[in-house]
Amino acid sequence: MATLSLCMIVKDEAENLPRALASVKDLPDEIIVIDTGSGDATPTIAEKAGAAVDFLMWGDDFSVARNASLDRATKDWVLVLDADETLTQAGYDFIRSIKAEKQIGKISPENLLLVTMMRRELGANQSPYTQVSRLFRNLAAVKYIRPYHEGVEESVQALMAAEERWQVAQLGAVAIDHTGYGVSAIAAKDKLSRAKRIMEKHLAAYPEDAYTANKLGALYTQSDDWEKSLNLLELALRSGNFDPATEYELYYHLGITYRHIDDRLDDAEAAYRKALAVPVAGLLKLSAYLNLGALLKLKGDFDGAIAQYEAAGRIDPRQPVTFFNLGVVHRAKGYLEPAQRAYEYAISLDPNYAAAHQNLAVVLFKLGKLPESKAAFERAINLTKTTNPAEAERLRQGLENLKIDEALGLK
Repeated sequence: MATLSLCMIVKDEAENLPRALASVKDLPDEIIVIDTGSGDATPTIAEKAGAAVDFLMWGDDFSVARNASLDRATKDWVLVLDADETLTQAGYDFIRSIKAEKQIGKISPENLLLVTMMRRELGANQSPYTQVSRLFRNLAAVKYIRPYHEGVEESVQALMAAEERWQVAQLGAVAIDHTGYGVSAIAAKDKLSRAKRIMEKHLAAYPEDAYTANKLGALYTQSDDWEKSLNLLELALRSGNFDPATEYELYYHLGITYRHIDDRLDDAEAAYRKALAVPVAGLLKLSAYLNLGALLKLKGDFDGAIAQYEAAGRIDPRQPVTFFNLGVVHRAKGYLEPAQRAYEYAISLDPNYAAAHQNLAVVLFKLGKLPESKAAFERAINLTKTTNPAEAERLRQGLENLKIDEALGLK
């Protein structure tokens, strides 16, 4: 039976840490926690959970902190989690199979070096799935690099080049849920500024690092700094210094950038299509399908947009936004019944999807289904009251103007 070290770096995570630790209950043989300056009860919570806690002064470099945790790990395998992440049941069960030294596909247990895992980005506006390297054999040669968006991939590749027996496996099921997008606007702004500062400094020293250029380019898109994003992403693509996952992201982020520059819609479409042609896992491509669908709708290519949303739905039939957008395009084409079905399916996935209830109400009204339309409008109004009272009032007035109650003989 193989053993497992859970390695974490934390700061002020008293709210999140218990959930993360509960998700791995009884799985790790030791827990290593590096605290980089908490002012809350984070270290105490970790110690009560049986973790060995050490402290490290923060120096704007995540790889230094990650490697400090690896240096303290003593077991056969390392699992890396952040405090705002939790293992899914699929991830938990898979790691148990690793500890039991079971064969992974065609890979013998003794030759398995690293497993890439699918992470679900809960609450993310873009890219609901990412692929992360968080489970690897505890070897001195496996180390993190880069101060931000740190990873062990380069050290793993070097080790594989030195010893041909080593192999990497991919877990297609979602293994980790990440809730880090639910932070306050101030915290998000601080995180953005820190990330930009660290990556700009690193890229100035290592301009050939296409991976960091891609991540920094993506950060510029979040700041609406389109010219900086364009220059950086195009330069990184010309370098050819990237793996398929980074290539996909480069084209995807370039598509977002072109979309926001005048007269570059065709270039945006071409970038999204190039992203979709890159051989990476289907879940990772979900956002490219959705963005391409939105772009084709904007260009008036409704059939093309429907094809993209349907492709996204086949990849992941549990994303309500996919079917909401499908409903929008069907409605734009005048196909009311398909639009109704799409909105209803989106609502079945997320009963609190206010915009889906609102759009469904309009479609039902046009189909002459007045009681159902009234109920959908009222649901949309109730869901919107707490988050946007002005919009809820606008919807209420719109419902009144439709005179549905009069048509139903209720007034």
